[in-house]
Amino acid sequence: MVTVDDVRPVALSLPRTTEHVIHDRVKFRVKQLVYVAFSRDETLMGFAFPREERVALVESEPDKFLLPSAADMRFNWVQARTAVLDMEEMRDLVSDAWTMVVPKGVARDHFDSLGS
Repeated sequence: MVTVDDVRPVALSLPRTTEHVIHDRVKFRVKQLVYVAFSRDETLMGFAFPREERVALVESEPDKFLLPSAADMRFNWVQARTAVLDMEEMRDLVSDAWTMVVPKGVARDHFDSLGS
C-alpha cells in the first residue's frame, strides 16, 4: 500500500516540484502542471501518463489501474488504487509522470546526476 507520506519524499526530490493542497486533495506539480494527485480519501493516486498507452496499462492490470473520470479523459492521466501499489512501482510512476511535465533537459540532467 502506498500513501501520500510515501509519495511526498519521492516527488519532492524531483527538481521544480511543489506540493499543494487544493480542495482537500494533495497534488504535486511543476509550475501549473499537476503530475500526481490524490483523491480526498487517498485511495486513488492519479498521475500523468501517455494518453496513447493508458488503455493498455488499465487493461493489463484492471484491479490496480483505472481510467480517469469522463471529464478528465482529455488529459494525459491514469489512476491507481493505492492499496495495491507497491513502493517500487510508485517510484517509477511518479518519476515517469514528472518527466512528462518538465523540460527534457531538466529530466536528462536530473537522471544524469543520479548516475554519477
